[in-house]
Amino acid sequence: MKIVIVGSVELADKLIAASDELEKMGYKTDLSHTVNRIKNGEFTVEQFRKWKQEKGGDFSFRKESKVDYIKRYYNLISESDGILVMNCDKKGIKNYIGGNALMELGFAYVLDKPIYLFHDIPEMSYSDEIKSVKPIIINEDLSKIK
Repeated sequence: MKIVIVGSVELADKLIAASDELEKMGYKTDLSHTVNRIKNGEFTVEQFRKWKQEKGGDFSFRKESKVDYIKRYYNLISESDGILVMNCDKKGIKNYIGGNALMELGFAYVLDKPIYLFHDIPEMSYSDEIKSVKPIIINEDLSKIK
């Protein structure tokens, strides 16, 4: 079973830990291009943050990397058995789900893939949209991914 792990690069350590744990359980996992680069030691989260600040945000980073992250994730999700959204606290929001993760939830939903949330649905302006894709809340229990 292949699971695509979705979440903020800022939380790379948590995404990598979930990936490692799922792989120990026999799953194949996919991470974002940037998180894979962090996992492979090409740079750190701190270096990524500094680069974003100097260059003006995520878009500049994406543009210079020459990887179409949105299409890459769509293709990964289409070839997967489901996604795990690592919705951890960020930007002062409990269980944060950002714009890219919201799009990836939409991809998984229209592709009829199970959507697993690591934590409960956050209180955000688009909470109703998240509820509409009928995610499975696993409350940090990776064994609930089936």
